[in-house]
Amino acid sequence: QQDRLKHWLSEVALGEGFDVMAVTPASVPAETSHRLHEFISRDFQGQMSWMAETASRRQHPNAMWPDARTAIMMGCNYGPSFNPLDQLAQTENANISVYARGRDYHDVLKGRLKQIASRLAARTGWQVKVFVDTAPLMEKPLAAQAGIGWQGKHTNLVSRDYGSWLFLGSILTDGVLGPDTPSRDHCGRCTACLDICPTDAFPAPYQLDARRCISYLTIEYSGHIPLEFRRAMGNRIFGCDDCLAVCPWNKFASDSQDIKLGQSQNDPLTPLSELLRLDDDRFRKRYTTTPVRRVGYIRFMRNVLIASGNAGCSELVPVIKPYLEHEDPRLRAMAVWALSCYLSDAELAGLRPDDEADADVISEWKRACDRG
Repeated sequence: QQDRLKHWLSEVALGEGFDVMAVTPASVPAETSHRLHEFISRDFQGQMSWMAETASRRQHPNAMWPDARTAIMMGCNYGPSFNPLDQLAQTENANISVYARGRDYHDVLKGRLKQIASRLAARTGWQVKVFVDTAPLMEKPLAAQAGIGWQGKHTNLVSRDYGSWLFLGSILTDGVLGPDTPSRDHCGRCTACLDICPTDAFPAPYQLDARRCISYLTIEYSGHIPLEFRRAMGNRIFGCDDCLAVCPWNKFASDSQDIKLGQSQNDPLTPLSELLRLDDDRFRKRYTTTPVRRVGYIRFMRNVLIASGNAGCSELVPVIKPYLEHEDPRLRAMAVWALSCYLSDAELAGLRPDDEADADVISEWKRACDRG
């Protein structure tokens, strides 16, 4: 009877747009808890303070919902039809991580999971709860335990069928289903994901120092991005796909056929000159249905200004200059840095204001003037 229920559930999941479904007990192994503790003890989480605050609940799904007995894990393929690494050479255009080019996957997947969970509850009488990367639930370890894939050396999930391109969603239930076989690690001796990282964010295999990760810096980090990482960011203004895109297992992945999640992946990259002309209102309207909205206008433009400095395109100078007078010091500071990539010492000196109250902006001016 459980096998019939799992088969039915798999068919329902496929019908709702998921590509894979597997089942595991609602618990994670001690090794997973140990890795989380080490990550937090070394402050690798940076400004993501909620990771430490919710650590006890992350370590045990039952701490979040005591009645949970089974985790039904689902994956949705978002594999691109192009190699994201090729777009790093388009320095005059803004590069957004593949996952964020379509509709916000949180909204799309949660709607699908609710439909499936509702049908499961109606059929069995079980209690159900759905999660899509917004609660302290360790979805990648659970997906690995369910057999969907394994956590690679870059700490992301890798699938033999979908490579590194899977969105994950989960349904916790108080019912019991027979578990699937956990995945085995197939990374072998490969270190491609570690070697390609432009900021050396992996201190060791299976360890990530988020404070050095471009995805963290462009999305989660709210301050002035340290100088040592700016050149390495290149044209990346939201996230980074390098460690995902280089994975050899991607050769077995198929392109996503999901219209809602992949509809914008093949569109041309947006010129930086166009984004530099956005104000807060136009930013919101442009990105309201995508994950990009969560960074807000200031962080987004901070990233755009850094990419503009890396673009090697002096035609951007006139649209960078107005940010020297922006009310937010982060944008003033990054405008100074971006202009220092193009202008001579004399030209920069002519733009410097008589006084500047913000220490970070002063620091950028000083660095620019002392570069020789």
